[in-house]
Amino acid sequence: MASTDSDPLSTCTIPIERRGGRGEAGARSLERQLEQAPGVHDVEVSFRTGSVRVAYDERVTDEETIRRVVRDRNVSLHDEGETESDEVSTRSELRREAVFVALTLLGMVTGLVTGWLDGPTLLGWVGYGGAYVFGGWYGLKGAIETLRHRAVDIDLLMIVAAVGALSIGAPFEGAMLLFLFSLSNTLQHYAIGRSRRAIKSLVEMRPDDAQVLRDGEEVTIPIDEVAVGDVFVVRPGDKIPLDGVVTSGEGTVDQSSLTGESVPVPKEPGDEVFGGTINESGSLEIEVTRQAHESAISRLIHMVERAQSEKAPTQRLIDRLEQPYVLGVFALTIAAIGIPLALGSEFTSTFYRAMTLMVAASPCAVIISTPAAVLSAIASGGRQGVLFKGGEHVETAATIDAVAFDKTGTLTQGDTQLTDAFVRASAGDGALTEDELLATAAAVQARSEHHLARATVTAAEERSLTVPSARGFQSVAGKGVRAEVEEVTIHIGNRSYFRTVLEDTRIEGLEPGLERLRSLEAEGKTSVLVAREDEGGVTVLGWLAFTDTVRPGAAEMIADIRSLGVEHIVMLTGDNERVAQRIADEVGIDEVQAELLPEEKVTTVEELVNRHENVAMVGDGVNDAPALATASLGIAMGGAGTDVALETADVVLMGDDLSKIPYVLGLGRRTRRTLVVNLAIAFGAIALMVGAILLRGIPLPLAVVGHEGSTVLVSLNGLRLLGFRK
Repeated sequence: MASTDSDPLSTCTIPIERRGGRGEAGARSLERQLEQAPGVHDVEVSFRTGSVRVAYDERVTDEETIRRVVRDRNVSLHDEGETESDEVSTRSELRREAVFVALTLLGMVTGLVTGWLDGPTLLGWVGYGGAYVFGGWYGLKGAIETLRHRAVDIDLLMIVAAVGALSIGAPFEGAMLLFLFSLSNTLQHYAIGRSRRAIKSLVEMRPDDAQVLRDGEEVTIPIDEVAVGDVFVVRPGDKIPLDGVVTSGEGTVDQSSLTGESVPVPKEPGDEVFGGTINESGSLEIEVTRQAHESAISRLIHMVERAQSEKAPTQRLIDRLEQPYVLGVFALTIAAIGIPLALGSEFTSTFYRAMTLMVAASPCAVIISTPAAVLSAIASGGRQGVLFKGGEHVETAATIDAVAFDKTGTLTQGDTQLTDAFVRASAGDGALTEDELLATAAAVQARSEHHLARATVTAAEERSLTVPSARGFQSVAGKGVRAEVEEVTIHIGNRSYFRTVLEDTRIEGLEPGLERLRSLEAEGKTSVLVAREDEGGVTVLGWLAFTDTVRPGAAEMIADIRSLGVEHIVMLTGDNERVAQRIADEVGIDEVQAELLPEEKVTTVEELVNRHENVAMVGDGVNDAPALATASLGIAMGGAGTDVALETADVVLMGDDLSKIPYVLGLGRRTRRTLVVNLAIAFGAIALMVGAILLRGIPLPLAVVGHEGSTVLVSLNGLRLLGFRK
């Protein structure tokens, strides 16, 4: 994360060991300890996902110091380079947990059957002993780790309840509790691991080496040794190893794994390609633009992992309430023992009922309900080429009721074309031709990245014009440009440029020029004036007109987001109002804000937020960066090649597929519904069982089944989001 003198905060995400157990009370305790470290401003810790995310003042501390603080708190760190082996060890740990569950079941059944058949007492106790050891192993481990951080969590509740059942002569009930507890814990780890593996599978798509051209010959070298500027060759069917630009050859590339595009994308010289995608047809020579660790896939994986470490608001709230709730359950259990005993009740039945109450009131399902859903949603989006940069943004996507769109490059193709180049009849000595006007304009605009400038330069190239050189280039954002061409200053700009920047200058031919601009804009074209400034003043030489086309599927996309409940849709553009209104009418936009400067887009978004509260801004991630940052939810298009998009937006569409915008909002809404259902199941099960225990009394096994069953149910319900489609 870049920093400035005015904003010295940086962030880092530190991989740590993933720890068994349900709760995150230990993580919350570690957060409080880290927040006391000098220079640390914000901390999010999750043993469940194995990450520590820290925002810190780089003038006071650095990442290595923070790592040392984490290690001093007895937390094991994993280097980023160990990610793949760490994933292998995680799968191995999951298999070990499954074996422990099977052994717990075997011990429980052995003890139960031995009792039924009046078998050897020793065999029965050996069976139950095995069930307690294997079933309680991970829970006891997690409880001890949490206690080391001076906190309590659900693991401790379950261990206490199981030991309590054993102490009153109910070993089967305790063994059953530990079996179902360890089973649901393993299923929970599987569900979360599944969401992580959905992203990790991207790593496997990248080949280990590349066929690099060296002195005219192909040499196979590891991709980590390939440098920026090297040229490599890919043939039909090959995976593209690194990001780059096609220098020779034509073909089609399957980018679905990265951008979610459903059809192969044609590629020709000058087009960008991304590592991990597949060359379907044609042989391509590609110049490397990013090294392996900077590739689009590497950045995607890194940012999704960081997103998984950033907790959603609901999860943060539940994590904060976990320890007070657990302490409350302990207090309730003690009261359920002490009060009846003080009133003369029999100890065994009172203690048994208290243990049943403890199990029923434990918030396992509540704790897992949010990460099971949010992590699955993030992973599902990643597989579709949609990057959520944190759980918070998944929840925000569910609340959006107004959307603002940039026009050029978002709703339109952005492939603007020059349609007209007119020379003013009385300009100068009348010797200027249309080609000369275009060549002069291209000389100035060759220094600009604006889409109109690119269209001008392209038109000059298509006509094979000789473009002179320019110097002293200056740009006025949203208005126009100027530069010196052949010792003469050339101005190119819109109406605002000539009315404000040159307001104190007498301009020959301005009124006829502006009249012509109005006429072209009435035809739905964007137009600019070209003027020459010399010792005699400023003279309008002519005007250029451009047009842009609506992206295929734009109207359908607008209809789709309306069907999701979005109340208001706005277009924000620096283009003139007539052109913008034509596009808006074509796709079904409610409101048009035209001729906006970048800072005016920010003001407009702020006004929309005041009117509608939750507003999404969709743009290309470069000129729209301030507006993306201002909106409730910033959605950047085409992030596979845009660094600014990855840094600024909350959600990045790795391709330019408009259908992903309703997908983002739809996934957010589906996730919110899943969270509501999960929490209803979790709290409903607790309320039902606690009520039944207090009013009628239910056996411990039934409380165990209800408690662990609700936990398994919310885990599997959250996992369903992995299969979400539009």
